[in-house]
Amino acid sequence: MENNKILGTEKITKLIRKFAVPCIISLLISALYNIVDQIFIGNSRLGFLGNAATSIVFPITIISFAFAWCFGDGAVALMSIRQGQKDDRGVAKIIGNALTINVIASLVFIVFCFALMNPLLNLFGASEASLPLAQDYFRILLYASTASMMGGVLSNIIRADGSPAFSMVVTVLGAVINIILDPIFIFAFDWGIEGAAFATIIGQIASFALGLYYIFFRSRTFKLRLTNFKPEFRTIMQFTKLGISTFITQMSIVATSLVGNMMLAKWGTQSIYGADIPIAVMGIAMKVFTIVINIVVGLLVGAQPILGFNYGAEKYDRVKETFRIAMIGTIAIGIISTIIFEFFPDLVIGIFGTQNELYMEFARKMFRIFLLLVTFTLSIKAISIFFQAVGEPKRATAASLMRDIVCFIPLCLILPNFFGIDGILYAAPVADVIGMIIAGTLAINFYRHLSKEKLATTMEKGAIQKSHSGVIITIARQHGSAGKEIGKLVAERLKIPYYYKELLAISAKESGLSESYLNEMNARNEEGVMRDLYLSSAPAEYAIKAQRQAIQEIAKHGSCVIVGRAADYVLRNNKNVLRVFISAPTEYRIKKLKEMYGDKPNEARKSIKKSDANRASYYNTISGLKWGKRENYDLCLDSSIGNEATAKTIAEYAKNV
Repeated sequence: MENNKILGTEKITKLIRKFAVPCIISLLISALYNIVDQIFIGNSRLGFLGNAATSIVFPITIISFAFAWCFGDGAVALMSIRQGQKDDRGVAKIIGNALTINVIASLVFIVFCFALMNPLLNLFGASEASLPLAQDYFRILLYASTASMMGGVLSNIIRADGSPAFSMVVTVLGAVINIILDPIFIFAFDWGIEGAAFATIIGQIASFALGLYYIFFRSRTFKLRLTNFKPEFRTIMQFTKLGISTFITQMSIVATSLVGNMMLAKWGTQSIYGADIPIAVMGIAMKVFTIVINIVVGLLVGAQPILGFNYGAEKYDRVKETFRIAMIGTIAIGIISTIIFEFFPDLVIGIFGTQNELYMEFARKMFRIFLLLVTFTLSIKAISIFFQAVGEPKRATAASLMRDIVCFIPLCLILPNFFGIDGILYAAPVADVIGMIIAGTLAINFYRHLSKEKLATTMEKGAIQKSHSGVIITIARQHGSAGKEIGKLVAERLKIPYYYKELLAISAKESGLSESYLNEMNARNEEGVMRDLYLSSAPAEYAIKAQRQAIQEIAKHGSCVIVGRAADYVLRNNKNVLRVFISAPTEYRIKKLKEMYGDKPNEARKSIKKSDANRASYYNTISGLKWGKRENYDLCLDSSIGNEATAKTIAEYAKNV
């Protein structure tokens, strides 16, 4: 907890340097994979046709990475929860299942792509001239798809295991091998585009092998066994839901690349440039842009822990300062990039080989028009990551998809009808303006609602009470079943401490988070996947950890009653724990809610549905088990027999534990 509290007290600029610099370096290194081949290919005898071929293949490979990073990022998010619970077996199961499903997905991807290679390449813009080169390049990459998909996942797992330096080495190794082998294979051996592909896959296989070595022989928090690799549907679904935002982001890149390439191929053939020059140049522009945006992503991802903790602590002044610094950095990077792209495009283009005058003419247009408002593009991405960091998945998704899916794709289809191939280039800045208006409005509205800093206050009754040794009763309950009241009655009968709101106060005191934020976790409006994404956000993770540690500390002080917060699972390894689940018929619960809160029947039904769904989602995220399932509890009771009768039954049962 003390390490987390530093996020709420240390100087913001110092924290950003500490967290962001390693992220930026790691992302820049990974970007080398996307750009090195094109540099050497463009300067070889292959010229822009070779670059067109790699540009056609690149978005197809992103499909495989979309699945890999979905499983990988989701697994890492779930790992962090299990690590906090000291659940080594759970961590190993998550990793084993993540690797298994990645192998399965890679094999499906390989078979699919080999079976439909030509239609896929043609769909993504291959011409008669570039198709053979794209086939040669893609075929070789497919042989190592399993290694490439697994390499990125292993790198993230290693980082989550507490070895960021080793994780960076895994990534750097592949990039360095690729850089060394590219000129050897392309120029010395004269293998052309096949040489570039072989250099890439050898680097990927090396990274994969080093990653495997780590997880089997150097891991810190888990020990893998063969049984961990047996697919378990519930575990796979659990971490897949947590990684769905990554999948959506990557597939949006595929969608925009697909539409962009298709339109460039169509309108390019009707222009003086042909189909291959525009596609080659677009590939170069997007990969250069990848380097720029990775700096911003590294900056904002590095700021996520700071934003998340201070938002949970309701230290809104620190949230604002962190976001302000991150946005200043984002805008500065955008302005510098814009100056280079607008005034010195030949310097950038020349890195990838100077071609004929038509090529250079279109390349200058691409950099000066398509990347004109790169500052807006970066700002939209920064705002999206900011919303992720403060646990606002709906706003994050809206900001992220508005520019690319809602704006760019339709504009890409419409504008060429009026401006020819230049319309595709103008689609980007127009989409940037619309996307920036939407994302900026969301950010400003949210920013205004951040009140001034409110330091968390802890109630007097929030202190842990000493008790005699004996049974610890955990109570999970359906909304409206009167579980809180019953828990209090049980505690009074047995003369032991009772914890519900008190648990939040203790969690707030120990963690530095706000008591009101902890209290509002189950009252949020997110449902389904959005709820799962919220629970994987930084402030929610801090809150979950704080409550878990508070429950464990309470349990050390003797017999008590604890209501909610997945206490039954948190204390699963403790002796003398009685796990109780209280339910009741819907009509009875509606009646209770009317008595307690004055809810009308329709309001009560909605409240029951929402609250029970949120509790189930929270419990599933914490435990991987199904909330309310009889097998997970020692005693399941229907409280419609009355609060007193239910409390008496629990108290009598507890005496025999």
